[in-house]
Amino acid sequence: MTTGSEAFHATRRLLRFLAPDDIRLKGTRVGIETILYDYIHCGRTPAAIADAYPSLSLEQVYATILYYLHNREAVSAYLTDWLEWGRAQRRAQALKPPPVVVKLRRLKQQATASSGCLLDCCDLR
Repeated sequence: MTTGSEAFHATRRLLRFLAPDDIRLKGTRVGIETILYDYIHCGRTPAAIADAYPSLSLEQVYATILYYLHNREAVSAYLTDWLEWGRAQRRAQALKPPPVVVKLRRLKQQATASSGCLLDCCDLR
């Protein structure tokens, strides 16, 4: 029978610690924040999470949750930092959107202001 401590140490074999702010599941590009956001903030079950991400096994999902439960304070700080980084990125993008977004907005504005033609070359009058 596996003890709680043995199970916790077994979780580490399923995780890759690339940097203090980048922990991923071995063999995937999925970060623990993806699983934990679904589990903590969305209330999804481990099985639902595993079903939503075909590259993950149920064992990997449970390992991530167990890692969180054994390191709640540090992982909560990790998640808070990740959420704030995402908010900051969205604010920065809103202030200076990529050129393609600017172009699409301009085209939409032109389409609603004119007869609906999105091409500048269509002067059919």
